Amino acid sequence: MLELFLAGGWVMWPILACSIAALTIVVERFWTLRRSAVLPPGLGQEVRDWARTARVEPQHIEILRQNSPLGELLAEALANRWRPREVIKERVEDVGRHITHRLERFLNTLGTIAAISPLLGLLGTVVGMIRLFLAILASGVGDAARLAGGIGEALISTAAGLLVAIPALMFYRYFRGLIGEYVVEMEKQAIALIDALEGRGG
Repeated sequence: MLELFLAGGWVMWPILACSIAALTIVVERFWTLRRSAVLPPGLGQEVRDWARTARVEPQHIEILRQNSPLGELLAEALANRWRPREVIKERVEDVGRHITHRLERFLNTLGTIAAISPLLGLLGTVVGMIRLFLAILASGVGDAARLAGGIGEALISTAAGLLVAIPALMFYRYFRGLIGEYVVEMEKQAIALIDALEGRGG
């Protein structure tokens, strides 16, 4: 394995760095984007029942704000519960944009890794092929088996780049879809709370 890595040339080092960065991001996002951490089960109904009692204290709102992304969104609605519905929705939407931005943290980096890894691999292959053809110009074709081995070594970096890019792209798409689902659910919970505050639903 080490021989294959070294045979790929200097470009294997940035590809290795990309793989380590991608793995770190994927592990961190899996932990951060757990459903129980973003959308604690039963929290929406609990907050709606709580809001109907009209015993909402500022310290309770602050505790809710620190609970989870959903809690932060619902806390914003509660903090503005005496304002008109349009104002509450506007404030909730503002907070929702900030929450979405936090949920998407590092995803641009993961997408960039998915895009540049194959390009790095291709660069390594091109450099390897150039080196190989320069050697042919200097000393002739020589041994065909050696020539085939040189071409194989030049292609190693392309294979390595694809091995990094394919999983990175898959996880990038997965996390984007997951965040989209979370945002829709948080919007539904926020609207249900606003309706509850107005006494129109629950």
